[in-house]
Amino acid sequence: MRILHIISQKPDFTGSGKYVQEMIRQGRSRGHEPFLVAGVCADFAVPEELMQPGRFRVIRFDGHDLGFPVMGMSDVMPYPSTVCSSLTKLQIIEYRTAFARVIGSAIADFAPDVIHSNHLWMATAVAREVAPHLPLVTTCHGSCLRQHRLCPELGDSLKGALRGIDRIIALFGQQKTDIVELLGIDSDRVDVVSGGFNELCFYAEEDASDSDAVQLLYAGKLDSSKGVPWLLRSLKKVEAPWHLHLVGAGSGPEKDLCLELAASHGQRVTVHGVLSHEELGGLMRRCAVFVLPSFFEGLPLVLLEAMACGCRIVTTDLPGARELFAEPHPSMVRMVELPDLETVDRPYRADEPLLEQRLAEALQASIADVRNRVEPDQDYVRKITGPFTWEGIFDRIESVYRQAIGDR
Repeated sequence: MRILHIISQKPDFTGSGKYVQEMIRQGRSRGHEPFLVAGVCADFAVPEELMQPGRFRVIRFDGHDLGFPVMGMSDVMPYPSTVCSSLTKLQIIEYRTAFARVIGSAIADFAPDVIHSNHLWMATAVAREVAPHLPLVTTCHGSCLRQHRLCPELGDSLKGALRGIDRIIALFGQQKTDIVELLGIDSDRVDVVSGGFNELCFYAEEDASDSDAVQLLYAGKLDSSKGVPWLLRSLKKVEAPWHLHLVGAGSGPEKDLCLELAASHGQRVTVHGVLSHEELGGLMRRCAVFVLPSFFEGLPLVLLEAMACGCRIVTTDLPGARELFAEPHPSMVRMVELPDLETVDRPYRADEPLLEQRLAEALQASIADVRNRVEPDQDYVRKITGPFTWEGIFDRIESVYRQAIGDR
């Protein structure tokens, strides 16, 4: 099968970029032929181990194919980006024109059997308009639904094309409901297939930590929507010895705030920057508790990666997290109840102290379990992580491809 993959931002080690990388790797291992079209910043180089020469096309932002920074699917990206709600009408036209030209040339040269795009947003709408004759499968990663709420006029202009997608992949059940309501399409055309994690990078081994301080880890963007400032403030309330590792990148004032709060803890916080899958897996194996204090997520697969490496989990009770951990565990997973939010990814200022207290209490309890040598429940870990290996996930993705082709 010849598969044209499309992503509107660089295929890096985070979020939807990581997903695209795995789709390409898994597809190639099954004998499929991949081709990649990606929107990238000016200095980004497609990894040679990911794509063969001549098997990818890029649309470069930053004054090359497009005169503005790469458009982020979230308003805060870990690199300079353009916020969707700030796009001018001329920029939208330029974006659609550039993507239409490159997608069209890729289709002419590669002749794909199926297109697999990412995000129910602009690049996918362009793909549908350029190639109405080809089967189109689109994975929703959640951030596109957020943009539909933040940019309703732009979103409404895309819905006609998006309703023409053959099959849509939702990462969890509640997301499917949101997609059906947003686009007004038949629910039978939306398949629920989660993402997965790489067993070769994320696995447990004997605990080698001899530090008195319990090692905590956060991995993700350094910004407020991910809850990083509230995490760093809540740690002021945690009395037990701890050391926090911050992994990820950010940009602008949001990143500056996170780094300032991290510095206020002195040597109790280590800032690592961006790590590869292998490096992150190694750090997870040295940590005892993984914390995700986010206010908005799709399906947070980083929680599975951390659990597979032996970490206990502290996470806000987002729909994706609730779906992953539908069967609760008294010590392996602690859910932090979120107060009502002012926007889709920000709490009311008056509720911030309440959130910090709840997060501190959950962290204190998990740290106490580690210090009291409460053994991790390995049966629970295997039960939760087992269904999410990429090999099994791609079996289901292949079925979606075949159905999209068969429906034609």
